[in-house]
This record gives sequence, structure tokens and C-alpha cells, in this order.
Amino acid sequence: MTQHLPFTHDRIAVVSITRHGIALAGHVVAALPGARLFAPEKFAAEAQAAAPGAAACYAGKTAEQIPILFSNFDGIIAIVSLGAMVRLVAPYLVKKESDPGVVVIDEAGRFVIPMLSGHLGGANALAGVLSQALDATPVLTTASDARQTFAVDLLGRELGWTFEASHDEIVRASAAVVNDEPIALIQEAGSTDWWTRHANGRSGPLPANIQHFSRLEDVEPERFGAVLWISHRPEPAALAPRLVGKRVIYRPPVSP
Repeated sequence: MTQHLPFTHDRIAVVSITRHGIALAGHVVAALPGARLFAPEKFAAEAQAAAPGAAACYAGKTAEQIPILFSNFDGIIAIVSLGAMVRLVAPYLVKKESDPGVVVIDEAGRFVIPMLSGHLGGANALAGVLSQALDATPVLTTASDARQTFAVDLLGRELGWTFEASHDEIVRASAAVVNDEPIALIQEAGSTDWWTRHANGRSGPLPANIQHFSRLEDVEPERFGAVLWISHRPEPAALAPRLVGKRVIYRPPVSP
């Protein structure tokens, strides 16, 4: 299944702090042409050999590089222990809408773990690319991916759709989906071929708790835990008060 990254390879940093990890990092960079390898300067020779022309070596502590990487890259791949990476990034976390996607790989290259911004930041998608390139096991802990269900904040992203919703509405709708509450999905615009490509691919049927409608006016919002509306129309004023807090609006591109 093709993975859809929300950023280009030149926006990806690969960080490794050990000799064996740098060797693995070379394979990662080769799989993501344009990515850059960051390693301590004491391993400069190894880094240049692993990623010729794509290695940057730094003096000082790795912790001092984290705010720089957060500012300049959208995806960070760390061949560092998960616990150590949690401590390194913790002081710089802001919110999932802006934090980069962070993926951790064990030094043996057996497991690929999205640890930060799995959906909006693209860490889950990046883990999918890396698991295929390294023949590793992706460890996905987001509920919608673990259960292969609906990801509210990813609907239509690979098709260029945008969404309108507050943070609280996304949280509420996402919880409603993974907790099997009734969900109304109304599609009035855009391609209908989105489920098999959703969140980097879904092979099963649409979850049973999601009910399709063709018009928003056919929905009784009070019956549903969330209302997901795909349309080019403005939100109808008469329905707006009944949708407060539970609606997510998706906007497919308008054809010229």
C-alpha cells in the first residue's frame, strides 16, 4: 500500500548517536532520498560513509539539537531508545497540530514506533514507509490505526481535503468513532473512493457504527456522537446550533 506522507523527504531529519545506529541510519536515508542524517561529530567519518553528502555532524549534546530539529523539520526519525527520546523532546512539545512527527527505531531495525504526532504530524505514515523499507514491524498505538477504523483527522487528506473543526470537536468525534458510538457521515461532494486509501489504506469494510447520508438535512444530530460532513456548502444556519461541539466539516477541492 502506498504511504502518503504530509511532507517531502527534505523535511525529514534522521538522528543517531551510536556507531551501529548510524549504519542503520544510512539505510533510512537511502530509503528517503533528501533526508539528512544528524550525528555527533565524534562519528563524523561513520556518518559520512553511511550517508554521503547527507550527513551533518554536531558538537555538544544531542539535547541541544532538538529545538533546532523541531524548528527546521516536519519529520524526525530517531535511532535512539524510546525513553531517551521522550525525555529529549518533552521540553519542546506544543500541540499536535504543529509538533513534528517523531518516529523511533530500535538499533537492530526490528521495530518502528511512531511516538509523537502520529496522525496530523505524519509519524504513522512515516512508520509505514520505514517498516517496508527496513522489513521492520510498525508499532502503531493510535486506536484508529490499531483497529483499522476511521481516523477523523485524516479523512480525505490524500485527496487534498481540508477540515473545519475545533480541537475539542476533533477530540470528541475521534473518541466517538473508536468507542463505537453512532456516527453520521454525510457526503455531498468530493471523490467517494476514499476508504481504501484512508490513513494509508484500509482493507476491511467501513466500521458498522458509521451511517451514510447524502444530505445534511436528513440527519438528526441528537442521534449521533459525531456528525462528519463532506461538502462545499456553508453550514446551514438552522442546523448549526444542533451541531455545536460534534461536527467536523470536510472541504474537498473545488474543480475549476
